[in-house]
Amino acid sequence: MALKDYLDIHPDVAQALAEGRPVVALESTIISHGLPWPQNLEVARDLEAVIREEGAVPATVGIVKGRIVVGLSDDQIVEFAQNSNVVKVSRRDLATVVALKQDGATTVASTMICAAMAGIRLFATGGIGGVHRGAEVSMDISADLVELSRTQVAVVCSGAKSILDLPKTLEFLETNGVPVLGYQTADFPAFHSRESGLRVDQKVDDADAVALILKTREDLQMGAGEVIANPIPEADEIAKPVIDGWIATALQEAEEQNVRGKDATPFLLSRLAELSEGVSVAANLALVKNNARIAARIAKAYCAG
Repeated sequence: MALKDYLDIHPDVAQALAEGRPVVALESTIISHGLPWPQNLEVARDLEAVIREEGAVPATVGIVKGRIVVGLSDDQIVEFAQNSNVVKVSRRDLATVVALKQDGATTVASTMICAAMAGIRLFATGGIGGVHRGAEVSMDISADLVELSRTQVAVVCSGAKSILDLPKTLEFLETNGVPVLGYQTADFPAFHSRESGLRVDQKVDDADAVALILKTREDLQMGAGEVIANPIPEADEIAKPVIDGWIATALQEAEEQNVRGKDATPFLLSRLAELSEGVSVAANLALVKNNARIAARIAKAYCAG
C-alpha cells in the first residue's frame, strides 16, 4: 500500500496546499490529554480561529479509526475532546495505532511526521519535549528532539517545558544539527517565563527572516526541522523564581512517589496547575495561542517568498 492509502487530508487543507497557500499544523494531544472538557474543545477551536484570523489554514492532526487525518473536522475535534479512549501517539506508536484502527492523539513528534506526509512546513505547539532532569541516570529524552533531527517541519513553540533540563535539551539539539531560532529574542524561552538565561543560536526579527532561513535550509538539503522559539507574551509571563519554586516542589513529590518515564510529564504539569491555582494553565493557553499566531505569519511569509 502507498502512503496515500493511510492518509486523509481535509479538503480545505488539500486545496490550500495545492494552491500554495499557508497552512499550519496543530497537535491533538492538547485536546485529548492536555486539558479537561470543555476547556479542551474551546482551546482547539480558538487555536484554529487564531490561524484563520492571520490568513492561514489550520490543520489539526489526529488518527481516526486508523486513518491519519490532517485537518480534523469540528465533529472529530468534539469527539477527541470527549473520548477518554484516545491513545497518545508518538513515533513509536503511530504504525500500531493505524494498523489496529484505533483513535490516536498526536504529540509533537507524530504531528511532525504527519505534517511532513501532507507537505506542511509549519507547526505550532506550546512547548517541545526535551531532556528530563536526571536523564544522565534515567536516559529519559523526549522523542520530540529526535524527530526534530530527522523531519523537516519547523516547530513554533515557547521553548521546552520548564520542568525539563533546558541546558541539556539545547545541547541535544545542537549535537543533532537542529537550529534554535529566537523569534525577536536572543534568550531561549523557559515556557512559562520569557527568559531562561540560555542563548538561542540566532535571533530573528520577523517572519520574513524565518521564512528565508527555512527555504535556505531546504536548498542546502539540511534535512532536519527547526525550533522557532517564541516567548510567552509579557502580560502572561510567570516570573522565573516563582515557577521554579513550584517546579521544585512538584519534582520532589514525583521523586517521593516514584513517578517516572511517560507518567512524569503529566504528573508534573498537573501538580504545577494545582500549586499555581491555575495560573500555569492560563499561561500555557496564552503562549500556545500566541505561537499559533506567529506560526501563521511565518507560513504566510514562507508561501509568499
